[in-house]
Amino acid sequence: MHAPRLSRIVFWCAALAASAPVGPAFGQQQDDTAASLGYIGPPPPAPPDVVARDAEGRVTIRAVRIAEPPVLDGALSEPIYASIPSFGDFVQQEPVEGAPATEKTDVWLLFDDKNIYIAARCWDSHPERMVANDMRRDGNNIPANENFGVIFDTFHDLRNGFQFYTNPLGGLADNYITDERDPNRDWNAVWSTKTRTFDKGWTVEMAIPFKSLRYQAAKTQIWGVNFRRMVRWKNEMSYLTRIPASYGMRGMMKVSSAATLVGLQPPANTLSLELKPYAIGAVTTDRSASVPTNNDPTGDVGFDVKYGVTRSLTFDFTYNTDFAQIEEDEQQVNLTRFSLLFPEKREFFLEGQGIFAFGGVQGGRGPGGGGGGGGGGGGGGFGFPMQNYAPILFFSRRIGLSEGREIPIEVGGRLTGKAGKFSVGLLDIRTGSVPSLDVQATNFTVLRVKRDLLRRSNVGLLYTRRAPTLGNVGVNQVFGADAAFSFYDSVGLSTYYARSRTPGSSGRDASYRGRFEYAADRYGLELEHLVVEPNFEPEVGFLRRTDLRRSFAQARFSPRPRSSRVVRKIGFEASIDYVTNTANRLETREAQLQTRVEFQHGDSWNTEFSRNFEYLAKPFEIAEEVSIPIGGYRFQELRTTYQLGPQRPITGFLTFGRGSFYDGRRTQVAYRGRLEITPRLSLDPGLSLNWIDLTEGAFRTALVSSRLTYSVTPQMFFAGLLQYNSSNHAVSVNARFRWEYRPGSDFFVVYNEGRDTLLSGRFPELLNRTFAIKITRLVRF
Repeated sequence: MHAPRLSRIVFWCAALAASAPVGPAFGQQQDDTAASLGYIGPPPPAPPDVVARDAEGRVTIRAVRIAEPPVLDGALSEPIYASIPSFGDFVQQEPVEGAPATEKTDVWLLFDDKNIYIAARCWDSHPERMVANDMRRDGNNIPANENFGVIFDTFHDLRNGFQFYTNPLGGLADNYITDERDPNRDWNAVWSTKTRTFDKGWTVEMAIPFKSLRYQAAKTQIWGVNFRRMVRWKNEMSYLTRIPASYGMRGMMKVSSAATLVGLQPPANTLSLELKPYAIGAVTTDRSASVPTNNDPTGDVGFDVKYGVTRSLTFDFTYNTDFAQIEEDEQQVNLTRFSLLFPEKREFFLEGQGIFAFGGVQGGRGPGGGGGGGGGGGGGGFGFPMQNYAPILFFSRRIGLSEGREIPIEVGGRLTGKAGKFSVGLLDIRTGSVPSLDVQATNFTVLRVKRDLLRRSNVGLLYTRRAPTLGNVGVNQVFGADAAFSFYDSVGLSTYYARSRTPGSSGRDASYRGRFEYAADRYGLELEHLVVEPNFEPEVGFLRRTDLRRSFAQARFSPRPRSSRVVRKIGFEASIDYVTNTANRLETREAQLQTRVEFQHGDSWNTEFSRNFEYLAKPFEIAEEVSIPIGGYRFQELRTTYQLGPQRPITGFLTFGRGSFYDGRRTQVAYRGRLEITPRLSLDPGLSLNWIDLTEGAFRTALVSSRLTYSVTPQMFFAGLLQYNSSNHAVSVNARFRWEYRPGSDFFVVYNEGRDTLLSGRFPELLNRTFAIKITRLVRF
């Protein structure tokens, strides 16, 4: 990184730390009254009581200091669990909003000078029916198991929170929630949990270090807190406080409905500094490179530093960053004219990601699917179309990747956190040059500032810069302003305006959007208008489609049958999507009717009918030697999907679709799910087949995948991913062993192999292969 750019980061750190109206210098404390910190709820309970409730259903919890830390074994056998009262009385969100939970949960919230301790005894009337089949760290199926979780709103701003949850196997997962709507499930904190089962349920103990959290520098700490219990075999979800049923599985994100937590006394004068060096050795074969390699040995070292500028602002620095341990991208089939969006998986870019979200669009993590807008041709992943045309102004995969190949990240810095009512994010990264890909050394800069308004609203600014541009000439810059307003539990308004500056482009370089949403449990309404002008070019972002004017409307009616023991909820939905270019020529129109039935046992059945129009301004090569001519096309499709609920040993989505497609026909069959072999061993198969018969030619696409996962412990697992994609004639294998040998420190063994089925008549020919061993070590000061 150039010295002027590095000095700019240091300047921003110092300026923001000095101006942050959150208290004195880091490590000191101030005397703040509860009123000044926005206390909400009934008066704090007086010892020995630990919970207070008022007539409006608000809850206040008192944390209890303990002299000696409990033995973290999940047994709950220490005397403190007999001498300190628990709290509970959870309230259902599903199936009956506001009713008492049918299974009892006892909770303790304790702390000492280092950690917050959460303990719970989860009673169960039929423990033999409990669903628990995922032990991995951040396992995808943990939310679908029996689980217990906690969320801390450490700034008591009623919009952001740190969430931690676990299941009866001790699988641990965490995420960070921004503005009650952007969960970063790839955020990883250092914490521990242990669980046990007994003849009437299961128990859990968590130890969450204060160093893993960010909070105000105040002697009096007022936080928000909520707890969730999922009884999966009943498909029942309950919370400490009442959460609207309309939030569904997003209920924990309703931070503004959390209880108030008092009594915490975080440690004073604590240095917040982490150093995480790594070392890696690898052997690589790459026969597709301009200079082929064969079993070339390589080795490297690098490090990350994390420093708490204040208790609420964190500065990250990375040198010679490496991502060898990352699982490869899941293959996708694209039957649209537009680019596919692949999710971000690199740890450095995932942390603090929510702060950089702009205009209600989350950057960095793609939806994993491709497409929409192609008139029902969205074939992202396994045939579940995504119709999100809004630009992502900051998409972190623009950094360190080009045409699927890794570009070395030489050095980078990031500042994220809270400064009073402001959320701030500053990112500056320099990548190296790769002459074989015609990639020059490049600087990326992103600056984000948001200001909290009212109870749950905010306004913000975003600036991005790339030098040089994708064309290796000059500088690309984007300036944007956005606002999001939330009212009551169900009403939301959001808007943004952004402009870009790129050498060689002038005028017609703006994008703007307005969006209204009413999302109650029984009724829903969504209205949106989006414009992306032809010369709008966010080169540090992602733009699926340019030169468009989109108008979208969707209405929903979803009653709950009162007396049915089979059906929990029925949904009826209608939508119209109308897209023209900025000269008002119709390019895409999709009218859709949809019904959804949610069953009491957790299964669901979705059926949709769509009528589409698609205009092609130029020939569209949809497959090899199959090109659809210029013109307007009308077609329609009927699609049905049955979801097998997570309480089953075999889960997943079964999809069948059939209809016209451009000037021909299309039939689609897809399955994506999970097979539980044992609680430690699972298989995730995936299959997507398309049979397409057009006037210009007939073809078939096949996408097959299988992921095998074996968990030795919650901190040690093996995962293998095998994929075949007929569209690019690719077969790939990714095998990973991960051992978190101490909290925050990992040992990886990774094997990757790619083959091409077109180059050989028999066995697919090798294109590339890598075997790597990597070790990291977290040191906390």
